[in-house]
Amino acid sequence: MGMFDNFLSLIKVNKEKMTVLVVGLNNSGKSSIIQQFKRRNEPNSHISIPTVGFTHEEFYNQGVQFTAIDMSGAWKYRNLWQHQFKNCQGIIYVIDANDKMRMVVVKEELDILLQHPDLIDRQIPILFYGNKNDCENSLSSVNIAAALELTKCDKAWHICSSSAKTGDGLEEGIQWLIQQVRNSTHSKKDKHKKK
Repeated sequence: MGMFDNFLSLIKVNKEKMTVLVVGLNNSGKSSIIQQFKRRNEPNSHISIPTVGFTHEEFYNQGVQFTAIDMSGAWKYRNLWQHQFKNCQGIIYVIDANDKMRMVVVKEELDILLQHPDLIDRQIPILFYGNKNDCENSLSSVNIAAALELTKCDKAWHICSSSAKTGDGLEEGIQWLIQQVRNSTHSKKDKHKKK
């Protein structure tokens, strides 16, 4: 895919554009996941370092140009997440599947996010990555979904077991997110046609 995307960018073919908000607690692997996607297009991309505040990163996948707003997960920066809610078409919520002690905090932050006025009435898809599945004692996607009570979530959601180190599970998740945003875009266009 990377070579094809590079070819398309050279001949300036219009691509779909998608803005996603990448959130999660500090040390969950948000920046590493983004770098894994970027490596597919940029073989020399650098090793990720912890995000302070937020950064904008771009990568291509399946003909879609992603702008990923990588938000710091440190406690003092989490209040910045809400400033990006209006600008995104999807949310990637990264969870450290090996950090069982902070799963309660993950749930608290998710509940706050879901109740925010800028998101509560929007049908915005949320992709959960249960990251660090390469660690021996990491929680399964099923256990994470149960701990976060995702069955009560009224948004379209999907959870993937993943590893930012190996890239395992990342493609499955991003494919789901692309399809959800495309479906949402088509639904909005259909509503406008009916008016």
